[in-house]
This record gives sequence, structure tokens and C-alpha cells, in this order.
Amino acid sequence: MNRTVLLTALMSLATSTIFASPAQTQAPKNPAATVSKINVDTRPEILGLWGMAIPGNKKCVEYYNFRGGNEVVINSGKEWSIGVYDYQPAPDNTMTKLPTLAIQVKYENNEKDCSGFKEDQAGELSQMFVRWENSNSIDFCADEKGDKCFVSLHRIRP
Repeated sequence: MNRTVLLTALMSLATSTIFASPAQTQAPKNPAATVSKINVDTRPEILGLWGMAIPGNKKCVEYYNFRGGNEVVINSGKEWSIGVYDYQPAPDNTMTKLPTLAIQVKYENNEKDCSGFKEDQAGELSQMFVRWENSNSIDFCADEKGDKCFVSLHRIRP
């Protein structure tokens, strides 16, 4: 009986020691540290490749490629131009004022364009207003009301 009592006492002591020892817990993770950051990049709606058929010259199309980083590449016939653009949507997101587009030509190869003209336009800055017919057709206009439009472009690629 002594052995049984002694063995029972030892087991009770060992069990109480195991349960009494502090549990090792991990520190709670910082939720802010595990959340991934989300970057939202907005793209101007004019971004993409646009084409304009030249009246009287159906074989030649003038292309405007509005790229990221505000870079624009214009190709007309043998003429190539590279520049920068700034597209500003309508200030109140309504149709009371049209979006504006400014293009500055930085380089051009001074070859003939679709119209047969050869003119060095490097350094030129032009501003126009953009009238959206739909998501694939725009007009370049001289006034913010869209009354005096002089060029129509059609989206080729987004």
C-alpha cells in the first residue's frame, strides 16, 4: 500500500507541475503588418492607339498612340513624332465643359505626313478640347463647347 500511495502522490505531483507550467503562447500578430498595400493606378481614358483617316487620302491613316507616362507617339505617312501630353477630364464630370488635351512635340523626323506636308513641328505645343462621341470615338475641338471640331479619331487598341 505504501508503494501505491507513493506512486499516486508522485503522479499527482508530476501532473500538477505539467498543468501549472505557463503555456507558451505566441504574441498576437499585428493585423496592420499582415495586410498588403493596394496601389491604385488611374489611367487616363484617352490612353491607347487612335486612328484618323485623312480626307482625300483613304490609304493613309494618322495614328495617335497615347501611352503611359504621358508619352504620345504620332505617325502620319512617313512622319514620326514623339512628345508628351496632358489630358485633363472635365472639371465637374459633366458635359458643361469638355476635357482638355495638350500635346507638345519633342522630336519629329521631318518627313512627309499623310497630307503630303513636310513641316518640322518639334517644340510645338497645341491644346484642344476632347468631345467623346462614345468610348471608341472622339473629336478634337477648338472650343470647350464642342462646336468647332476639326478632327475625328477612332480607337484601334486600348
